[in-house]
Amino acid sequence: MQQNGDWDVAFDVPGSNLVEQVVYVAPNKEMKIRAGRVHINTDQYFEGISPAVWQMRIGGYQVCEKWLKDRKGRTLTHDDIEHYQRTVSALAETRSLMAQIDALIADHGGWPLA
Repeated sequence: MQQNGDWDVAFDVPGSNLVEQVVYVAPNKEMKIRAGRVHINTDQYFEGISPAVWQMRIGGYQVCEKWLKDRKGRTLTHDDIEHYQRTVSALAETRSLMAQIDALIADHGGWPLA
C-alpha cells in the first residue's frame, strides 16, 4: 500500500473479503468518517477514498466503482486488495498531475500553446 498523505487507502476491518455490494460513503464529520469509505459488504470497507477520486471516470467508467462491481460475488485475495489500493492511489496521483498541468497551461497563456 502506498503511504502518501491523502492517498492512503486502508482495508483494516477483518472479515470474509466477499464483495456483496459496492457502496460509497463520503467523509462525514457527524458520523466521524474522516475519509471516504467504499463498503464491499456489511462489515468491511476500503477507507481513504476522496469523493473526487471515487467519481473519477476514464473511458466513461467510474473506475473505483467498476473494478469492485466486476468482482461482485468474489472473495478478494490479498493481491486483489493491494491492486485496488494501488489503483486508487494512481487515480489520486493522476488528478494531482492533471491539476499541475492545467495550472502550467494557464500560467503560459492557456490554449493553444504557442
